[in-house]
Amino acid sequence: MATNLPGTTIEVSGIAKGCSRIMFEGIFAAGGITLSQVSVMTGLEPYMIQNWVKRGFVSSPVNRQYTKSQFARIVNINMLRESLPLDSICSLLSYINGDLKDQSDDLIDDSELYHKYVDMLSDINSITIDEKTVISAAETAAEDYSEPVQGARQRLSKILQVMAYAHFASICRSTAEKKLLSLE
Repeated sequence: MATNLPGTTIEVSGIAKGCSRIMFEGIFAAGGITLSQVSVMTGLEPYMIQNWVKRGFVSSPVNRQYTKSQFARIVNINMLRESLPLDSICSLLSYINGDLKDQSDDLIDDSELYHKYVDMLSDINSITIDEKTVISAAETAAEDYSEPVQGARQRLSKILQVMAYAHFASICRSTAEKKLLSLE
């Protein structure tokens, strides 16, 4: 069964460890990507992406090209906005990456955060609300993370757990909306 990578319109045959890395390598093989490409791959309107840049949630593209990290930040926000308000998403991302406008204080690159999240989802494989399973999957996803400062791995594990629950909420909401439409 085909599914989309979380936060994107990119269809994959299934969520498996490393699938997002492979996809990103292909997307960014020639360098950066344009606003229209970001829009197509996320399903977001260009004005929304530009608004996030204007508000400081995402850094400005260089020569109209978005980097892997910028694209991942957009995808992370897009994925989480189904179930969390934008202010909460910014607080969540700031928890591990400090000032969203300043990449020099980031504990983890946004693309690496996204890849670890997708890898964690591959371990969970289904909607699970069992806290121990989610904690274990988050710790497994974070175990090979090289801490730039003490405590960064624990922060990564916590943020991955929040992202997982937000993803589950998004899936439940989407399924409920589809079921509601099928009642007619």
